[in-house]
Amino acid sequence: MNDPQAPRWLHRPPGSTWGDFGPDDQCGRLNLIEPEQVRLGVAEVREGRTFCLSLPLDLPGGNVLNPRRHPPLLRPTLRSDGPNMNYRLAAQDPSHTDVICDDLAVLHLQYSTQWDGLAHVGQLFDADGDGVPEPRYYNGFRPDLDVRGPLLASDAGVPARGDARSTSKALALGIERMAERCVQGRGVMIDLHAHCGDARERVGYERLMRVLDADRVTVERGDMVCLHTGFAQRLLEMGGRPEAEVLEHSCAVLDGRDERLLQWITDSGLAVLVADNYAVEAFPAQPGRGACAVLPLHEHCLFRLGVHLGELWHLTPLARWLRAQGRSRFLLTAPPLRLPGAVGSPVTPVATV
Repeated sequence: MNDPQAPRWLHRPPGSTWGDFGPDDQCGRLNLIEPEQVRLGVAEVREGRTFCLSLPLDLPGGNVLNPRRHPPLLRPTLRSDGPNMNYRLAAQDPSHTDVICDDLAVLHLQYSTQWDGLAHVGQLFDADGDGVPEPRYYNGFRPDLDVRGPLLASDAGVPARGDARSTSKALALGIERMAERCVQGRGVMIDLHAHCGDARERVGYERLMRVLDADRVTVERGDMVCLHTGFAQRLLEMGGRPEAEVLEHSCAVLDGRDERLLQWITDSGLAVLVADNYAVEAFPAQPGRGACAVLPLHEHCLFRLGVHLGELWHLTPLARWLRAQGRSRFLLTAPPLRLPGAVGSPVTPVATV
């Protein structure tokens, strides 16, 4: 099935949404955020108060959480033979009074507060029924043909000076598809931290249902669900010097091996799933049976359902305010960068209450 004209799949994963939103859909359950859902989000705005749900993009600090991801680098652009920072145009013409700053950034797109795009995690799956699993992404999109990357290590990582080439691109499922949908609608906060505290706890279906019942939280079709665990707040308090041993034992995580939890994600109709921790789910997951995903909740959401995942959002101030007000819903606006071909993106989400 390497023919670009051939069907991408003849069999879809059990329980998946492949094809439900059209054979070429690249947005998954973002399709559930229809105009009515936006109106429901706007109806939650009573105070006109806003919350920034992003960490500073230079946090967590270092690369303790992921050795392949590094803090952003800021540098000035080059102007003539010098840096274009605090540049006085009078150097070119004494009659000019302007002082110019112009910079660039080298960003690891999933270092801090982020969206996982649907091309971030795929799976080996027998899409054509020949008994041999092939690599596939959501809706059957394929490596090389639809999601392209280099073969050489020299074409990965931060480029050498003077190398201005892009060497990877998601021709399908790029994060720009998410940006085009604007990602605005009703957010729903589930405050795990209020029930689990700072201790590490794997939260499965039963525990989650008890939290929802205790706080009278209802999740409906098209809602954008946010899980407050307190993890990002701990990162913020560490001031860019994350302590691996402390973080490893901190805060609630979803148990991605809990099949009832995964089924709840399917049945709830949620459009996106967000957490303020590193991966939403426990990583590494509990051992599975046979050949299976290392990140089972990522498999279920990104690969099967087309549910985008948000990670390392800063939810604590909003969660505390909502709890004090006896509320759980708000207007959420969270488009990623409209960067064609990227598989993830920083995001500066805004909650309005």
